[in-house]
Amino acid sequence: MENKSILTKKDASILLFCVFVVGYCTIVYELLIGSISSYFIGDSIKQFSITIGLTMTSMGIGTLISRFFKKNLIYWFILIELLIAIAGGLSVPILYFVYSIQFFYYPIMCILIIIIGTLIGLEIPLLTRIMEEYFQLRENISNVLSLDYLGAFLASLVFPFILLPLLGIFNTSLSTGLLNLLIGILTFVWFKNKLTLKRKRMLKAQSILILILLIGCILFSKEISMYLENSMYDDRVVFSKQTPYQKLIITKNKEDVRLFIDGNVQFSTIDEYRYHEPLIHIPMNLVNHRENVLILGGGDGLAAREILKYSDVKNITVVDLDKEMTDLAVKNKVMAELNEGSFTNPKVKILNEDAFKFLENAREYFDVIIIDLPDPNNSALARLYSKEFYKVVKQKLARDGVVVTQASSPFFSPEAFWCINETMKEAGFKYTKPYHSYVPSFGDWGFVLAANKKINEEDIEINVPVKYIDKGIIKDFFYIPRDVRRENIKSSTLNDPQVLHYYLNGWRYWD
Repeated sequence: MENKSILTKKDASILLFCVFVVGYCTIVYELLIGSISSYFIGDSIKQFSITIGLTMTSMGIGTLISRFFKKNLIYWFILIELLIAIAGGLSVPILYFVYSIQFFYYPIMCILIIIIGTLIGLEIPLLTRIMEEYFQLRENISNVLSLDYLGAFLASLVFPFILLPLLGIFNTSLSTGLLNLLIGILTFVWFKNKLTLKRKRMLKAQSILILILLIGCILFSKEISMYLENSMYDDRVVFSKQTPYQKLIITKNKEDVRLFIDGNVQFSTIDEYRYHEPLIHIPMNLVNHRENVLILGGGDGLAAREILKYSDVKNITVVDLDKEMTDLAVKNKVMAELNEGSFTNPKVKILNEDAFKFLENAREYFDVIIIDLPDPNNSALARLYSKEFYKVVKQKLARDGVVVTQASSPFFSPEAFWCINETMKEAGFKYTKPYHSYVPSFGDWGFVLAANKKINEEDIEINVPVKYIDKGIIKDFFYIPRDVRRENIKSSTLNDPQVLHYYLNGWRYWD
């Protein structure tokens, strides 16, 4: 039998601290699993909805199960903390491994969520019942819930602004598991007089083993994460960083260096010019004036490199949300060589802010606007392919200016490609014109031009050094094969992001 004694004020304070930390860890685990699943699968709304919904349901199940714990509540609480330390702390490494071997990711993700959620659902009822010895029911419930919610609020702030930028998603998972373990150890040390000798020995041994495991994983986290990431990519990973906004990966295989953002290839050094030359030189040669150019996205500096080939360009403004990305373009030797130091050119101004907000606040007009953003594979990006966004783009375009946006693949996601074209029309552009280019690294790729003047591709004359484009192939760019043409496609808005649905449905088959 456990030794029984009335709780002191210090005992109650320790338990209330545990409640606070429990609330904090709960939200971190939800954010971790939702974030890593969004990174692997895309469609962040779906991943977070599944994670939060399944966690809450499992917490309810855990709360129901707690009624069967009638004795030895301190022991059970400590044991649950140790179990959460394992399941929660290793959640991200487990999901990395499962995704890398392509083995039933969704079922295992759901099982992991159910385990963590059920254990979390046991914590608060047990703590509440333990503290019944010290607080009256009304005061007890008030204290427990308020501290639990406060811990959750802190986690929601700390996760995006401190944990992800400083620790990354891998170490955030391990360190949060370690925090659960420390709560278990704190409770064990403080209330050891309430435990039997046999249980003391058992909990002590379990705590030491879990502590060794988690600290070992933290010490070798770089090697472990690099190993798992290498197994996810065909080529060797030479750079990996989780920024506050996205996961940046650079791989290398002989002369082929590739940049991945959230698992999606952005370019290969072997053929990136087949993407950037059509993106830049088509619109740049459809305007009479091109002194002031805006790039939305393009944080790798490759679009800026092509624009700098035009001596009459006076100002290039690059707006990319992620400072880590633009810093990488400047400081990474391979990237800097590839973009020819474009971001250090005095004509180039880099602004790390949201493209939508920048345009809303901008007081100048641009002759050419290049929209070189990642694909609309989540709700945050889909808003930058909406009618509302393109309306603001149109407002900041010079009277005879031209806009171009990358528009995903007309072959792999044709509905998304034509949705972007339709959305630009709906935004008020008098003329839109889709075109495409074959890029071996990621297939047939699409672009959409928009302007308030008629677009005539026959007027295009390119007089700067290029590797790929010539007069003959420009005509091919603007011919869209019959098998990828689509009609009756809806436009995309902030309220109804059709481009996101089209994109995910299109790529689901090929993934």
